[in-house]
Amino acid sequence: MEDTDFLFFIKQIKAKTNIDLSQYKEAQMKRRLTTLRAKHGFTTFAAYTEALNSDPKLMNEFLDRMTINVSEFWRNPNRWAALEQKFLPEMLKTGGKLKIWSAACSTGEEPYTIAMILDKLGAFERASILATDLDNKVLEKAMEGRYSDRSVKDVPSSYRDQYFNHAGDDELTVNPKLRKIIRFQQHNLLHSAFETGFDLIVCRNVMIYFTEEAKHELYHRFASSLRPGGMLFVGSTEQIFSPAQYGLDTVETFFYRRKTD
Repeated sequence: MEDTDFLFFIKQIKAKTNIDLSQYKEAQMKRRLTTLRAKHGFTTFAAYTEALNSDPKLMNEFLDRMTINVSEFWRNPNRWAALEQKFLPEMLKTGGKLKIWSAACSTGEEPYTIAMILDKLGAFERASILATDLDNKVLEKAMEGRYSDRSVKDVPSSYRDQYFNHAGDDELTVNPKLRKIIRFQQHNLLHSAFETGFDLIVCRNVMIYFTEEAKHELYHRFASSLRPGGMLFVGSTEQIFSPAQYGLDTVETFFYRRKTD
């Protein structure tokens, strides 16, 4: 009965929102949503579905809980150092304008990090950044650009001094300049179309929540969205063990380049 109840919920959510919960790891997602359902006193997913359809606040809460909104600036600093010191300078040698995608960007720390690095490299006017997420609420927070002290704990001091302004005792705002090259947009990785021709795609710490089948499909789509020679940068727990099947080569741990032939 319980499995049938949850399967009905998955079907209804996909019909209403185009979010396919069946492509997320079931145990993790079911546990998260059962907790949320119980918080409001619903004993079945059928009852919870009915409430979601009639209460926009409940639906917004569901969408917020369903998405994984954990992000911070310079997460895994040594990986960002590799991007800053090696890979972005290599890309800039081509002389063209860089097209970059920060996929599942959450509250914006990642695309702002990329924008800061590009500015430091003197390439701010030579790049555009598409920053996407499933959740419109977190995109609104990203566009606002306000963050807690905790979010910036790994930001190098030179960057922190130049690109952040204090907005209160424990809150900072990013320099508005950074938003000029970032286009924030709602996007469903499992449903929406992908743009193409990217020099760099950054998608970190979200693939771990998807099933193996969903990850396999997404890696194929990411590779197709890169220009030949373009690079995919993934999270520290998301190493791709057989990148060749997607037309990718490993260039460094967590960095993969689309084959050029």
